[in-house]
Parts: sequence; C-alpha cells; structure tokens
Amino acid sequence: MVFNTGAALLDAIVLAVVSKEQNGTYGYKITQDVRQVIEVSESTLYPVLRRLQKDDCLEVYDMECGGRNRRYYKITEKGTVQLNLYKTEWKAYSTKISMLFAGRI
Repeated sequence: MVFNTGAALLDAIVLAVVSKEQNGTYGYKITQDVRQVIEVSESTLYPVLRRLQKDDCLEVYDMECGGRNRRYYKITEKGTVQLNLYKTEWKAYSTKISMLFAGRI
C-alpha cells in the first residue's frame, strides 16, 4: 500500500479484528487477519496490542494450547466505545476523501 498507516488507524483495525471474536483471539490470528487488510509486521502489531491493553481497550489472558500457553486478547467495554468512535470518524473521513477524488469537493 502506498499510504502510511498511522497509529490511530492501526488501533482501529486491531480493535475491529479483536471485536469479531466474542471470547477473544490470539496474537498470531490477529496478525493474519490484519494482513488481509494492510501489510504489517508482527513487530509493528505487538506494540499496538500492548498500547491498547495499557489503555484498557483490550484485556489479556493466557490459555494452554498444545502444551504451550497462548496469549489471548479480548476487547473491553472501553475498547468497544473507542472502536465505535473510530468507525464514526472513519466514515466521515473516507467520505470526504472519496468526494475529493471524485471531483465533488
């Protein structure tokens, strides 16, 4: 992708991915789901997950899987509120940009 992805957009994408799973999802799956939308490395995504956890938008828990612990991420109520704000802002932003590209602004 030729456009840079800022921190707020990365947060929004990660929250959207995690919110799809009611019981949470694990880091590798989050990475794979995000990569369906934008190209991003794990070294970029894990700091986003930690920041969202620190901001109380995600809760984290470990579960045993195949003899190893797997870290799961689940969206919190605060995270859902933040995601809804991102969705509202994205709709307004993308509409304006699309109108500009279409020559209507």
